[in-house]
Amino acid sequence: MEQKKNNYYADCPPYLSEYLTYLRVIRNRSEKTVEAYFRDLRIFLRYIRFTAEDLPEDMSFSEIPIRDIPFERVKNVTIGQIYDFLDFEALDCRNNERTRARKISALKGFYKALCNNKLRSYHSDNNPVEFTETPSIRKTKPKYLALEDSKKLLENVPDDASNDYVRDYCIITLFINCGMRLSELVGLNIRDIDFNDNTMRILGKGNKERILHINNACLDTINDYLAVRPESEEEPNALFLSRFGRRISRRRVQQIVENALKASNLDHRGLSTHKLRHTAATLMYQYGKVDPLVLKEVLGHQSTATTEIYTHLVNDNIRDALNGNPLSNETREHKKKPPESD
Repeated sequence: MEQKKNNYYADCPPYLSEYLTYLRVIRNRSEKTVEAYFRDLRIFLRYIRFTAEDLPEDMSFSEIPIRDIPFERVKNVTIGQIYDFLDFEALDCRNNERTRARKISALKGFYKALCNNKLRSYHSDNNPVEFTETPSIRKTKPKYLALEDSKKLLENVPDDASNDYVRDYCIITLFINCGMRLSELVGLNIRDIDFNDNTMRILGKGNKERILHINNACLDTINDYLAVRPESEEEPNALFLSRFGRRISRRRVQQIVENALKASNLDHRGLSTHKLRHTAATLMYQYGKVDPLVLKEVLGHQSTATTEIYTHLVNDNIRDALNGNPLSNETREHKKKPPESD
């Protein structure tokens, strides 16, 4: 763990390093989340240095070091600099509103910790992002597979006559049945599955656990895979293994999904592992008549507002169904004429 930590702490100024430790130790944020905060805050610190100093002309923005940026400069950041940074992100970096909103969120957390005495050695009375509005995010409908396309995907998982096919089929089955995140699937351990009551323990965002029921399709394919799963001294507990006996990587799972989509002629729709999560949620709501509050727990959402996108999808489907009625455009050919006036 220490070696992994040093990979991205090495360039940290002391105040940022202390904040990331606070996130990890006190707020119990996952290593992945802490690293994401580091990346966003590093970009902001690079921008602060970029606009304040005459840097070598041959130094690219991504090469700007941040370790020796003084804390006083961070303490004295103004709201004007924050807006200039957002402008830089939008125009120069071409970041969309969702990415800019995420970076504002990272800055809000950082300065809130400084102002609320959450760090041991650093404090600030200045919070330049306290009243900064988050960029409005355009709402878009999530992409997902319809029921028939979902069946088609399962039928066309590439079969190379090896045990990889059994594993790959199991992976896609779990995605479109359980609505799991990519990180959740990769992190599954054999001991997370309770075969006595057919449940599975999922470790989600923020290290929050939830228990999912395993339906018959998932249970069958998990048992099929465990029957051919190789033994691994390096990863004896990991559910899904690579050919080299290590826990399967996120990128390998993405490739498995991409290959299955291509074999099903569904690869032109911009689908991904996360879109299979949308597929599972939509099918559960549309065909299972699942209450949105229950769906929220299944998916591990923090807010029902996130889950509501699936209810809106179904409402649109209802509208399309009514408009698809063959009588939907029928009108009276002989309308009753109004009486003629004398």
